[in-house]
Amino acid sequence: MLILAATPIGNLSDSSERLIQALAEAEFIAAEDTRSVLKLAQGLGIKLKAKLFSLHEHNESDRVEQLLELAEDKDILIVSDAGMPTISDPGFVLVRAAVSRGIEVAVIPGPSAVLAALSVSGLPTDRFCFEGFLPRKDGERKEFLNSLASESRTMVFFESPHRLAQTLKQAVEIFGSDRPASVSRELTKKFEETVRGSLGELAIWADSEIKGEIVICIAGKTEKTTPDLAQLVEIVEALKSNGRSLKDAVSVVAGLAGVSRSELYDQTIASRAE
Repeated sequence: MLILAATPIGNLSDSSERLIQALAEAEFIAAEDTRSVLKLAQGLGIKLKAKLFSLHEHNESDRVEQLLELAEDKDILIVSDAGMPTISDPGFVLVRAAVSRGIEVAVIPGPSAVLAALSVSGLPTDRFCFEGFLPRKDGERKEFLNSLASESRTMVFFESPHRLAQTLKQAVEIFGSDRPASVSRELTKKFEETVRGSLGELAIWADSEIKGEIVICIAGKTEKTTPDLAQLVEIVEALKSNGRSLKDAVSVVAGLAGVSRSELYDQTIASRAE
């Protein structure tokens, strides 16, 4: 069978016992970069006995037949440099071919930059979509973001640090400067950081030199509804009856509802005259 194994995205302590055992016992390992898996094994105190195969974006199609023939009789451990194989990493072509041939595919789950960034973003997590790496060229990236203008789910992207500022500026143009978002960098590593705010605020922050591996989360589009001023006036009056001044009550309610303070104040005064 093929065994897809998630590897740490930064902190070696995130290696599961199953991963450590699988690496130590594997006869065959297909790795995105054989140097990376050797370094991982060394960091975990494992002496590999496996025969190593490289499996990356440039040779995966050519390597499939060789690995599938081997997988008909042997187990092959599949690893990428970080995270889960097939998720913006090599492995999909191999897995698809294995499934079509009836070869079993198993998984050793583990660290995920997508879920890690989403979980700390402060954005809705009940529905989300992962869009992988954004296109490198400005025009293609803008066109891609435009295709998501009506997306209602939280969106998760990978991005290069040197393209981050331009990407966020384009996101402001398409989604609006007030759209909530977050940028996580160096997840699980020493200088891990997650910055949250509006896209406009993040675009300003990213204008300085940002380093590290980047994950962007952007809130989905929500349908704005016009607040019922009559109901808001009732809330203002309730706050006032509890000791708030009219000005203070109007300010609080208007801020929470996202309406004009002067409009709500005028509506409150008008309702008293009715």
